[in-house]
Amino acid sequence: MTDKGVVMGVDYGDARTGIAVTDAGAKYAFGACCVRAKGMRTAARLVAEEAKKRRAVRIVVGLPLNMDGTEGARAEKARAFAEMVEELTSLPVEMWDERLTTVEAYGIMDEVGVPSPRRREKIDTLSAEVILQSYIDAKR
Repeated sequence: MTDKGVVMGVDYGDARTGIAVTDAGAKYAFGACCVRAKGMRTAARLVAEEAKKRRAVRIVVGLPLNMDGTEGARAEKARAFAEMVEELTSLPVEMWDERLTTVEAYGIMDEVGVPSPRRREKIDTLSAEVILQSYIDAKR
């Protein structure tokens, strides 16, 4: 990864899409926000707006692979979403394996003691952060 600037991570979902961003040096991921949208096009537009607002230079979208590494219907949706975001932003968009990121995110919430009622509103953003940090670590 040779980009200098903010990299944005995205955990796409049918109702909620989590967004994380890096610091300018792209060393650390931070949860940014969660956008709520009905429909893939609306979610892609909102993500594109966040990318512009945050001056992202690259976007990483989580790819929900099956545990055996194959792609199913969710992966196809994530790829279609990523293509829309790429068209709207003209930024490079990369897919990144997101297997077990939600499990890891819930584990983090257990460790820091996030109460059950607040977990649902935080899980998508935290999952985006886990996806993005995994990407950054692998590219170093």
